[in-house]
Amino acid sequence: MVPAKAAAAPEGAGTGRIHQLLHLAAALSQTVTVADVINVVADQILPAFGAQGMVVSAADAGRLKITGHRGYDPRTVARLNGLPLDTGLTPVGRILQNGVPAFFAEPAEMARAYPRASELSHKQAWAFLPLVVSDRPVGCCVLSYDHPHPFSASDRAVLVSLSGLIAQAMDRALLYDAKHDLAHGLQQTLLPVTLPRIPQLAIAARYLPAAHGMDIGGDFYDVIRLSDTTAAAVIGDVQGHSIHAAALMGQVRTAVHATADARPGEVLARTNRVLVDLETDLFASCLYIHIDLAERRLRLASAGHPAPLLHTPTPAPHTRVLEVEPGPLLGIGMGIEAVYPVTTAPLPAGSLLALYTDGLVETPDTDITESVTALARHLTSSGDRPLDDLADYLVHHAIPQHTHTDDIALLLLHSR
Repeated sequence: MVPAKAAAAPEGAGTGRIHQLLHLAAALSQTVTVADVINVVADQILPAFGAQGMVVSAADAGRLKITGHRGYDPRTVARLNGLPLDTGLTPVGRILQNGVPAFFAEPAEMARAYPRASELSHKQAWAFLPLVVSDRPVGCCVLSYDHPHPFSASDRAVLVSLSGLIAQAMDRALLYDAKHDLAHGLQQTLLPVTLPRIPQLAIAARYLPAAHGMDIGGDFYDVIRLSDTTAAAVIGDVQGHSIHAAALMGQVRTAVHATADARPGEVLARTNRVLVDLETDLFASCLYIHIDLAERRLRLASAGHPAPLLHTPTPAPHTRVLEVEPGPLLGIGMGIEAVYPVTTAPLPAGSLLALYTDGLVETPDTDITESVTALARHLTSSGDRPLDDLADYLVHHAIPQHTHTDDIALLLLHSR
């Protein structure tokens, strides 16, 4: 195996090569995802070493898995992807197993060991670089050339050192991507796949992850059908952007579902008890609305969540904030039973409710009241759009104003 200390600049390398290596090391240190690493290798390392092609592979369940490539015909990549590790078609499997770099300056050299390799890609020279971290292989990076290319001792030393830097960046990126995929998958399974069909009530929802970090969070929404004429609408925001936030979001949704037939204040009180019992250091805001379509009445309770907007089309289009007396955030132990006051409001025929998380209205250096007022103004002017179009319009209206650093959830309910 190539030891981890190979990442250091080799003695005897020219000053220019050392500076080049330091520059590439700085670029790789800024990478986060596997795609980032692939882009640095393709955009900076390939031209730095005069190469025209690149393939990065990893071992996956006894087979080669290509994680990135440049300068290759997709049909060639398809043939290489999924080959067994002991394939005789390419040296990659052997490089992954023994961690020893290999250099082929011309097709004849490659043909002696792997007769079909040069025919597969029509490349003329190759550098196979093992990606090893602490004696643990994380992949193989292949640089290839369209013409024969001799590798001097200095070139080989620098490329081997560079492989250590790529390996460290790739190792970090693989871990990041794995955590992201896990958290994103968890979040997607906890958000509702579909919303229920309720007579006299049209529903549209949108969710956008934050524009930074792991693209996950604890924003959630739900609509629960209680009967043909009653439903519950829920929206909330768990603190943080992590697997723990996504998991706690699932706990909140489950607790709300379990008590959805109770009064709104009791639903939030019971949900708060669940979170307090979990002894988590995270907390959540939540808005719960009981909608009675027969009586045309809303009953609302809030755990520190932004108040909803109510748009009425007649006698003239108008949107107002439904003032809701807030209770404490969910998950904050108070030593006494938390109380969540219930607010009652009429639901005129044809009116539209907009529930949202603060990511939709929080803008740096802007008072949140001004942002809510702007949202209400857009809802007033565009409330007659089809509901899905309106949801897209409201979300994308918020994004150009700032790079959203928080999740955005939006739930629209139109009383027909």
